[in-house]
Amino acid sequence: MAAGFLRSAYQQRGLKNGMAGFSWRRVTDEQLLDMRLCDLPIRIAGTALAQRIKHLYTELADRDLRFRPHAWLSAEWFSPDGVPGFAIPFYLAHPRLMRLERKLMLEVEGATERECLRIMRHEAGHALSNAYRLHYKRRWRDLFGPFGKPYPEFYKPKPHSRGYVLHLGAWYAQAHPAEDFAETFAIWLAPGGRWRTRYRGWPALRKLEYVDQLMTEISGRTPVVRQRVKVEPLSELRMTLREHYERKRMHYVVRRPAPFDRDLHRIFVPRAGHETRPTAVSFLRRHRRELVHAIAEGTGMHAYAVDQIITHMIDRCRALRLRLSVSQAQTLRKMLVMLTVQTMHGVYTGYHRIPL
Repeated sequence: MAAGFLRSAYQQRGLKNGMAGFSWRRVTDEQLLDMRLCDLPIRIAGTALAQRIKHLYTELADRDLRFRPHAWLSAEWFSPDGVPGFAIPFYLAHPRLMRLERKLMLEVEGATERECLRIMRHEAGHALSNAYRLHYKRRWRDLFGPFGKPYPEFYKPKPHSRGYVLHLGAWYAQAHPAEDFAETFAIWLAPGGRWRTRYRGWPALRKLEYVDQLMTEISGRTPVVRQRVKVEPLSELRMTLREHYERKRMHYVVRRPAPFDRDLHRIFVPRAGHETRPTAVSFLRRHRRELVHAIAEGTGMHAYAVDQIITHMIDRCRALRLRLSVSQAQTLRKMLVMLTVQTMHGVYTGYHRIPL
């Protein structure tokens, strides 16, 4: 059943946006992919997202902040410049859409309550800076850098730098001055964070102390910017889910993976003389999911990008006709080390992309 048929059926029944009469159990993944984002029968009210937003508001109130960012559904997480609110990705509004996200992207950003709140604190930092125009302050610019600095398509983090806090993965505070502030604010806001102890001796502590001082200054004050503007709300997104995921997967694809034939030969052996041993291809396929999630979690690289690296490795193992040389447990340990090195090479040479 195509998206056009679904929309026609909704219109025939007089059902606004298909909110009634739509069966999540009956629609297939292929039918979902042919639906437009704006036609998805989802909303924040009545979902776990609503409770998490309420939780965020409680954290802000506990810090004597009057600011409450508004939130809306869109394609991805983002907080637009000048807007005192943030967008939440549509897939978090329904378990079926979360399953589709995991199927196509191998991970669901914000799936758990803990992770969702971590991201919301970050986005609230952007929204709060917009609400009080904090990034116009000279001290803000001195510590974090120029807010108007262009966003890079890629960034090269310094994993060992102590000039930035560590909150979201991929050393995201290093991507841009605005992200540096949002990450610092998120650390400051998190209950029981003990940031003074955790960052003792780090240059990043100066940023945290400034945020602490700044929040005291605006405590109890009404935001300067209060318009509840929604940028790219789900209701205005006409692309299909298929088009959305094609674009998203292209964003994270690894276009020029580092050559790794030599590394593969250190782990596996040629087929000649080892015909009875399991193939490297079958081994990598069997442990693919385990390797992807271990490396993505440890390095901050998107799981889909790590999966692309493994895809290239499988292709090379097939071409080289490689087999296991030691036990599967030993091979798995070696692969984890090799994949980590390959992924970190991408980090140091500027793989990390600004999220969509």
